[in-house]
Amino acid sequence: MKKIFTLSLVTVLAANLSAQSPRVSLYEEFTGETCPPCASTNPGLNTLLLAANNATRIVAIKWQVPIPSAPSNTWSLYQTNKTEIDWRWKSLANGGYGYSPAINSAPSSKIDGREATVFGASSGHPANLNNNVISNAVSKPSAFNIIMTRDPITNASTSAVVNVTIQATAPYNSNGGNLVFRNVLVERLITFSVQPGTNGEKIFEDVACKSYPTLQNGTTLSQTWTQGQIMTFSMNCVFPSYIRTKTQIEFVGFIQNDATQFVEQVSRTDIPHLSFDAVASSVSPPFLCSAANTMAPTVPVKNDGQSDITAVTITPYIDGVAKSTTQWTGIIPPGQSGFITLNPFTSATTSGLHTFSYSISGLNGTDLNFSNNGASGTYYGVYNYQATPIAEGFSTGGWPYALWYVNNSNGGTATWSYATGVEGYNFGPGNSLKYNSFSNTVLGDKDEVILPPIDLTGVGQPQMSFDVAYRLRTASSTDKLELFVSSNCGANWQSMWSASGTTLANDQTPLATQFLSPVAEDWTTINVSLPGFNKPSVLAKFVVTNQNGNNLFLDNINLAASSIPDGLKNNNSFGASINVFPNPSNGPTQVTINSTSGQLAKLTLVNTLGQVVLEKQVTLNAGNNNTVIDLNGYADGIYSLNVSSGNFKATTKLTISN
Repeated sequence: MKKIFTLSLVTVLAANLSAQSPRVSLYEEFTGETCPPCASTNPGLNTLLLAANNATRIVAIKWQVPIPSAPSNTWSLYQTNKTEIDWRWKSLANGGYGYSPAINSAPSSKIDGREATVFGASSGHPANLNNNVISNAVSKPSAFNIIMTRDPITNASTSAVVNVTIQATAPYNSNGGNLVFRNVLVERLITFSVQPGTNGEKIFEDVACKSYPTLQNGTTLSQTWTQGQIMTFSMNCVFPSYIRTKTQIEFVGFIQNDATQFVEQVSRTDIPHLSFDAVASSVSPPFLCSAANTMAPTVPVKNDGQSDITAVTITPYIDGVAKSTTQWTGIIPPGQSGFITLNPFTSATTSGLHTFSYSISGLNGTDLNFSNNGASGTYYGVYNYQATPIAEGFSTGGWPYALWYVNNSNGGTATWSYATGVEGYNFGPGNSLKYNSFSNTVLGDKDEVILPPIDLTGVGQPQMSFDVAYRLRTASSTDKLELFVSSNCGANWQSMWSASGTTLANDQTPLATQFLSPVAEDWTTINVSLPGFNKPSVLAKFVVTNQNGNNLFLDNINLAASSIPDGLKNNNSFGASINVFPNPSNGPTQVTINSTSGQLAKLTLVNTLGQVVLEKQVTLNAGNNNTVIDLNGYADGIYSLNVSSGNFKATTKLTISN
């Protein structure tokens, strides 16, 4: 067999002796797990690189650089291959390869070791790569052919032998440069359930994982070549321990002149797909509210083999306990995914967070890769609603509490956390919830904290109150906090209150450093009526929208069917609440302020720019106090109406509509 292979190879090579070889270009992207623009650029870039007209003429290697910062997780793509990545992107002065021009930002790129602008791109940003740029890059023939083969790889493999044959199809002289062959192991596709960095990116393609023998030295080639000259060698490539999916391994080999940095030619081995390979993916069912304690989720099954999948068996699990199976028949073609709705099965019996997982078996052929046949996720189940009011001051540890649910949909490191020692209004020792927008660079990231399910039936109107403290980072900070309520198991959520930026912060002076210790004046007590929600099955949640401003604290959450519980103090003796009627309004408007004691207070109307457009001094007695403000002549919009006295402040939204 070896002689036949050699004869065939020589025949193929001989056919190319008369002319230079078509070029395959190397596209090196310098991207990063903490880089928000990279996360938004890469999906479009990957689609372009994998397009049918490009797949055979350009090969990608993605270097996960520490720009703008290095991921802190030791299992991040950068940290696991730090030495090689740093060498590839850094300057000579900093111990790197010394690409010129230097790599100073992410995402950026090199095409065949050159700036993309050389080939007609407007800049090296990957968003500016297009078919014309690729055509220009591959238009110059190469003096070399590269043929690479490798051993078959399964998830049990620990290494693979890569065979390399290089042939000169035209005379070549490196002109004193160091001509090197570099062999880089890449994972073609990596899918994380939790982002490895901070930009929300979970799907990565063509990731550089390790080079052989080393990226820095590579394999030294002859500096001059005559037409028809052939060099053949093999290397045993031992896989590093941090490879995620071994069946996604490919090797990218390229010839580079280190004097000019130009890449002369590139090649990539191909993944040999198995005959049958069914792949499970992580799935999290939506809220489950079922008196019968049954569920029937839909799960994905991907066909990563070469033959049609026409039958599978799905076994679901709840909290690790197997449930009744589903026998499915149909057709899932190679490379495609099918979505299978499972037969109903019993779920859990207690409200709270649960684990859902499933496994695939019983294919119409022998599945040759069992390591990817299972996947898991979480869901929040609601089976009963407490009748007692919620009065939570976060006085005990053990967060997250039973029946409280933090939904961190992007798996980021920034989410709702427990702030030990931070108490609303500094009213004695205690704790609160905290959201760290200061360190969260994923703009638009939404994180939820969901309260225990509650029964709000009663003759009165349900009421909610909570204390919030927030500081601006800059004058234009727009971090947002919202309160949503649902009476149909989260199928629909109604916004009941929201505030952002200047309307959320008491102190309008920006704080450039991280907001960690709220003073009493930073806190605001919010009182919200919930008309129409005196129902037996209610869910409430707080949603923060991150804009990388400053931190937010939440404390003393009260929710009851008709009145706020009086067992939880939420600030001090200067308590009050504020309501307006009519709302919206454009003329005389009655303001009702309920105060727990006699006091002088100030009433202010603040627009969305944070400007005080109306101010009025009021004298309050214990109980309800009515005063009238005239809104005639004010511009349409949503305003914040505040009443404050000493270290107390209550607020409500007021809409002016002419």
